[in-house]
Amino acid sequence: MKKTNIGAPRDKTHKFILFVSGMSSKSISATENIRKIADEYLGDDMDLEIVDVSKDRQQAVQNQIIGLPTLVRVTPKPSRIILGDLSDKEKVLRILNINA
Repeated sequence: MKKTNIGAPRDKTHKFILFVSGMSSKSISATENIRKIADEYLGDDMDLEIVDVSKDRQQAVQNQIIGLPTLVRVTPKPSRIILGDLSDKEKVLRILNINA
């Protein structure tokens, strides 16, 4: 975690939750794709939580997830949701409002 000049922890600007199902090919693809996008465009200014709904169904129910994989941008507001393996980088950047 980066620190500011006064030593306080800095909050991440971009927070995401990626909902996947086990180690399916789509789940692996989505995880790799969002990490590549984050590395290229967000650097370390991102917090990514990966939720395997086969192990934690409650989070999927609470977030009203109806398909997998699903990426939820928690912050910055407004939240955004993308369904799929996140392979279309330009589409992902546009929906998440990340400047390329």
